[in-house]
Amino acid sequence: MDLFDKCDHFETLKQVRQLGVYPYFHELESRQAPIVQMEGNRVIMLGSNNYLGFTEHEEVIAAGHAALDKYGTGVSGSRFLNGTLDLHIQLEKELAAFTGYEEAMTVSTGFQTNLAIISAICGKDDYILNDRENHASIYDACRLSYAKVLRYRHSDMNDLERQLKSIPENAGKLIITDGVFSMRGDICKLPEICALAEKYGARVMVDDAHGFGVLGPGGRGTAAHFGLTDKVDITMLTFSKSLASIGGCMLTSHRVADWLRHVSRPFIFSASITPCSAATALEALHQLIKDPERPERLMAIAKYFQKKLLEAGIKIIEAPTPIVPIFTYHSFDTLYYGKKLFEEGVYVNPVMAPACVEGECLLRTTLMATHTEPIIDEAVEIIARVLKEGTPFNQQA
Repeated sequence: MDLFDKCDHFETLKQVRQLGVYPYFHELESRQAPIVQMEGNRVIMLGSNNYLGFTEHEEVIAAGHAALDKYGTGVSGSRFLNGTLDLHIQLEKELAAFTGYEEAMTVSTGFQTNLAIISAICGKDDYILNDRENHASIYDACRLSYAKVLRYRHSDMNDLERQLKSIPENAGKLIITDGVFSMRGDICKLPEICALAEKYGARVMVDDAHGFGVLGPGGRGTAAHFGLTDKVDITMLTFSKSLASIGGCMLTSHRVADWLRHVSRPFIFSASITPCSAATALEALHQLIKDPERPERLMAIAKYFQKKLLEAGIKIIEAPTPIVPIFTYHSFDTLYYGKKLFEEGVYVNPVMAPACVEGECLLRTTLMATHTEPIIDEAVEIIARVLKEGTPFNQQA
């Protein structure tokens, strides 16, 4: 059998394309904003992680232009060697100060940040305890680490404790959880996790890709939301969501950061984030500091959206975050609704197995602080009409 034969037998993909409901790789032709231009059409964007709306903020854009003029397009090297700019150091210092950690360490992407942390900090004699709904990058990082991985049922603290009890007392232990789970928008049970970590001598890491800029005082994230920054040993951030750029960051102690900078292969052997990316993330942070109520406006518009959907009779998960999942139950229904909504001028993200259990498929919608009530009203009217019309697949729950 040839290695590439599998590429010719992707039957699900073939079926989806034949049915005309393939949902991926739509072309964006404008800035990421509440209303965008996609494939020549005006579309309400309800599928972006641009939570604070900084991608179109003029001062953030200007900071990117200025960095291009001063530093050029890239650094052509890793942070370990010739790729560290004064801009990277400034960004790290300000992120650490803002979040209350001793150190920050920037990495090329959010996905790679998890690889850089977990693959280096955990080894073959250590144990990682993973929430089953953690991000894919965490699972890939665990494979690189060679540590023993134990998965606990989603947000099930009894199961987490059962797993902790099974680990040898003298073994290294790291509990990893998303701060905000990206599919359903629920928040981790961080107080309980930290209490169990203390009881069993484990360390705690939070992937706060969807929590930073959203939760906590002034958007400082999940740990700050619970007042537990001093109990969370490592927090991971990504710049591609609330900070409107690309890249990632680890927040931790001096001791851990200094060690990781010298042993983490994904960090050492990757080019650093571009000057423009660093500058725009830094300016987005400055704008968040200047406007600490911005996360509150984000949550206000998310609650308004939830209220309008419920009034329209649409079944949703009422999460305390700007992620608002709409139940569509079955895969082909979900794909059809996603395609139909796009044609009607609303972009959403279909979520199907294996990202969720079959029968619990969703349309994942996300809000920005820059959405307005009239835009939301228009979107809800379209969503309600399309869902009421049903699908040709007769898979209704």
